[in-house]
Amino acid sequence: MRTTIAEIKQMKQRQEKIPMLTAYDYVTAMMVDEAGVPLILVGDSLGMVMLGYESTIPVTMEDMIHHTKAVVRGAKKALVVGDMPFMTYHISHSGSLSNATRFIQEAGAQAVKLEGGEVVAEQVRRLVSCGIPVMGHIGLTPQSIHQLGGFKAQGKVTQDARRLLNEARILEQAGAFAIVLECTPAPLSRLITERLTIPTIGIGAGPGCDGQVQVISDILGLYTDFVPKHARRYASLAAEIKNAVAGYMSDVSSLAFPTTEQSYTMDEDIIRQLESES
Repeated sequence: MRTTIAEIKQMKQRQEKIPMLTAYDYVTAMMVDEAGVPLILVGDSLGMVMLGYESTIPVTMEDMIHHTKAVVRGAKKALVVGDMPFMTYHISHSGSLSNATRFIQEAGAQAVKLEGGEVVAEQVRRLVSCGIPVMGHIGLTPQSIHQLGGFKAQGKVTQDARRLLNEARILEQAGAFAIVLECTPAPLSRLITERLTIPTIGIGAGPGCDGQVQVISDILGLYTDFVPKHARRYASLAAEIKNAVAGYMSDVSSLAFPTTEQSYTMDEDIIRQLESES
């Protein structure tokens, strides 16, 4: 049985921290799932770490559906959340519903995530009323980096802090089952977490949130173009992979690979017959 949104909410009630990670492919999802992570986000961050874009903005619905399908096939127990890409939930309520439905019905996700507060509250309410679980996302919202002026912490001044607290309440009232708080000051994140009955999932938001989410490529040391302040590396796989590739190249050049151990055999009489025919 997969983790349910009810179980995620119960983790907050039990004051049990909620670990969440991104995954973008079958193999990674399988490993994350087998490790016991209860929540997997197919984040539009795949635009940068998988597709090489400079931001999440170019990511399309087709990109997200493709990767979400792979993750769902790999994860058997975790609740999989599909990240709705830029402008796929703003233009109309019918468009929002149609795109969210694709994540659930076509890709097999169990929930979707939307960036924004009050501006998307009605979309959240509509999706939830139609049976689609929604995770909110406020603070630093990467799809709005042009408006925000880059990847900057949000909520550091009184007006912005008050707005984020209000937006968190609005999303809760709209029916969101959890809210991501990205790059918000730790004291503000703690206050928001205390004021809500639904879980908060922090990324660069301090230890006071109910859970934490990180980009898998960051914690494994796979994506080295940029290392965000909020990430901690638990492995350095980029260096390991480069060393492995270098070793492979060296073995091929020196004829150390492949050996008989990696080769198939056949009846030598057949070879002799073929050689004689030529």
